[in-house]
Amino acid sequence: MATERPRLRVVFDTNVVVAALKSRSPHSPTNELLQHWQAGEFDLLYSADLRAEYEDKFTARAIDPLRSQAFLSRLEAFGIRVEVPNVDPVIEADPDDDIVLACAVSGIATHLVTYDPHFLPLGEEYRGIRIVNGLNFLYLVRGDTPPQT
Repeated sequence: MATERPRLRVVFDTNVVVAALKSRSPHSPTNELLQHWQAGEFDLLYSADLRAEYEDKFTARAIDPLRSQAFLSRLEAFGIRVEVPNVDPVIEADPDDDIVLACAVSGIATHLVTYDPHFLPLGEEYRGIRIVNGLNFLYLVRGDTPPQT
């Protein structure tokens, strides 16, 4: 008898969402991650601060306003909003990243998905939260084995 894995609780760093929304390919790994979320394959966590950070990055990166608003509307409708009582300073190189980490900690995330090298000093795990890049998380969601490097 197969055992069912626990439901994945995930926080996407802003760079993952920006990459998906800037991509012109519906088959890009980051777009595929959004499709898996929208299909209900994992829970996407966000906080008020992280939502505001998404919005700021979308504007700064000149993301199509229609795509930006569509994502934010889906996030509010289908994401899980997490209350973050405090944001501890952890990532010295970029304090804005502390918002992402605080959301993951407060939401008891299983995974934090990022391409940001500022998270590297934390290693592959922080307080039980796996820190992975988008491609490795996609392999996990698909149930694939990542290629050996």
